Amino acid sequence: MFNEIHSMGLYGLNAYPISIECDICTGVPCFEIVGLPDTAVKESRNRVRSAFKNTGFEFPSSHITVNLAPGNIRKEGPLYDLPILIALLISSGQFVPEHFNFNECIFTGELSLTGEVRPVNGILPIAIEAGNNGFKKIFVPYNNCKEASAAENIEVYGVQTVSQLLDHMMGITLIDKAPKFEFKQSLQIDMPDFCNVRGQLEARRAMEIAAAGGHNILLIGPPGSGKSMLANRLPSILPDMTFHEAIEATKIHSIAGILPKDTPLLTSRPFRAPHHTASPGALAGGGIVPRPGEISLAHNGVLFLDELPEFSRNSLEVLRQPIEDGCVKISRVSGTLNYPCSIMLVCAMNPCPCGYYGHPTRRCKCSSRTITNYLSRVSGPLLDRIDIHVEVPPVDYEAISDSTPSESSAQIRKRVNKVRQIQAERFHDTNIPYNARMTADNIRKYCPLTDDAKTLMKNAFETLGLSARAYDRLLKVSRTIADMDNEDVIGSAHLLEAIQYRGLDRKYWMD
Repeated sequence: MFNEIHSMGLYGLNAYPISIECDICTGVPCFEIVGLPDTAVKESRNRVRSAFKNTGFEFPSSHITVNLAPGNIRKEGPLYDLPILIALLISSGQFVPEHFNFNECIFTGELSLTGEVRPVNGILPIAIEAGNNGFKKIFVPYNNCKEASAAENIEVYGVQTVSQLLDHMMGITLIDKAPKFEFKQSLQIDMPDFCNVRGQLEARRAMEIAAAGGHNILLIGPPGSGKSMLANRLPSILPDMTFHEAIEATKIHSIAGILPKDTPLLTSRPFRAPHHTASPGALAGGGIVPRPGEISLAHNGVLFLDELPEFSRNSLEVLRQPIEDGCVKISRVSGTLNYPCSIMLVCAMNPCPCGYYGHPTRRCKCSSRTITNYLSRVSGPLLDRIDIHVEVPPVDYEAISDSTPSESSAQIRKRVNKVRQIQAERFHDTNIPYNARMTADNIRKYCPLTDDAKTLMKNAFETLGLSARAYDRLLKVSRTIADMDNEDVIGSAHLLEAIQYRGLDRKYWMD
């Protein structure tokens, strides 16, 4: 007897409908799953068989064929256990719900050997795409219920056991529909606060500019000067996440399987800080069917690379294209996947291997050649893509012992939100979210300079040996500084401050 149940598959961030076709006929007893299943899908045979028997049914002693259509896309993971079991029950004639409409329902979930339904990865993109494809209801593992409820245009039902689902379909005991998730912007109370930072007024100012315009920033200074402290506090001054941004970030974390159980939807911006031993694949993503890497996991948030020169050259160079395009393109034989990565890149490094080059009180032990080789680990093209370079000097005793409270993150965040609102109004008819993402056409249109500023820009371009990309980024930072002063035209003061944040450009740095 033939039967068909609907489910959803995942390929990268994209979910797509899958038909679970089951046919039971006479012949040599066997249980085959076809349709390009991976090992986890093939192992469904054993999980389904045990759950079948332990739920009180008799497993068919016949020739069983289960087809996962379409058959030209590789299927991964244990999320097809539940729909396969339901299809088997109906095809074997042991379960016949007369008034249940299967054509409007999606089923997904992993099974334990006793018939419990376990959570799976990627439920949010599955639920969203199921609604977009016209399905009315989706049955998901109970622990995935809150996550799925963030999807619109579909009813979500959380299933704990196979028996519970069967009773619901027979109309014996109905499963309550999950309430829709109510999006609330996080106040980010648990994040480190800028009020604990002593001194470092220039670095604090640079961090505020970076947050206001979404600019990449490099912090350079000796050990213990506060580079990591500043970077860890950056998310606390970033603008509130919109619902669309939260959905995008949550989908990536859901597919990667790192979404916290008590967090159905990310409401605070991600902060990722991979170790400097991370491989290019760990940063960009990889695998037979590529999984998102650290760059994508930081989407709509911050990617912090501490000890920047200690990363391998290949790992650093893999950042170049994603920073520029805002997405990671990973090609495999099975196809090409695009993972979004609209990130703020924050980097920190010492000025030399010992860390004390240029220190006012401690002597550097490194030779000039050693320093040159160390700095050369960060390539010029990567440095070009970092908008702001700021030196973080050691904090003196008076600053660190001062008991006067510093400005809090909440106060800084108010100003950042105000500047972001200016940018939102400026780019309301485009896909540009903030100044750092301006295109060449946007720069020409929205970055007018005064006559004095034009002269200053010409001198800076020739003196610092700026590249065309560095020139554009200098204008973007100047635009953000002008926005902070609520000025339409970029003046020489705005440009001069932006130039101060390009002090580590290659020619100037190496001279």
